[in-house]
Amino acid sequence: MTLNKLFPYWVVFILIGTIGCQSAYYSAMEKVGLHKRDILIDRVEEASDSQQEAKEEFKSALEQLSQLINFDGGDLQSQYELSEQHYQASLKAAEEVNERISSIENVAEALFDEWQEEIEQYSNASLKRQSSSKLRSTQQRYRTLINAMYRAADKMPPVLATLKDNTLFLKHNLNAQAIGALKGEYKGLKRDINVLISEMNKAINNSQSFIESLQQTE
Repeated sequence: MTLNKLFPYWVVFILIGTIGCQSAYYSAMEKVGLHKRDILIDRVEEASDSQQEAKEEFKSALEQLSQLINFDGGDLQSQYELSEQHYQASLKAAEEVNERISSIENVAEALFDEWQEEIEQYSNASLKRQSSSKLRSTQQRYRTLINAMYRAADKMPPVLATLKDNTLFLKHNLNAQAIGALKGEYKGLKRDINVLISEMNKAINNSQSFIESLQQTE
């Protein structure tokens, strides 16, 4: 059972603001039947959705640049405004991806700490070994996931920088010469966005595998 299935988002936001700290938040969630594993699954799903949305935003920004460099007469001001909108949308999407990754790390750390503490409470040596083995394998899959997410996230700043440069240049040079200058940027931007999308797809696939592995432990 995940967070989305239990509570509307506004309830969660109120709880976060009222409780004030993550440890108290997790304790409150457990009292209503939502454990750290459930929260982790939910946050990985949300991060995967954010990456999917970011992919679409970056692809749209690239398409806008393609239309811009093939622009043949008309209102360049409107083209600048469209480019600015796509840049801002891409920036917002990137920020959300990074926020989602941080939220995953927070609950994962809490889950693994709790798991390790509970392992020490076993009196049965066989069960203790099994639980320890399961923790190690889960942590290994988690590291694979979070590394994939960071590899994708690390590809975003260069793309955003290029989009911003292009937007600023167009803002101050609304003429055919500016469009000609931006043509040289398109090929490199397309390459960078394709690499970014490839890394995001890997992270999304890793997310699904990790979620399935966690659900198997329930």
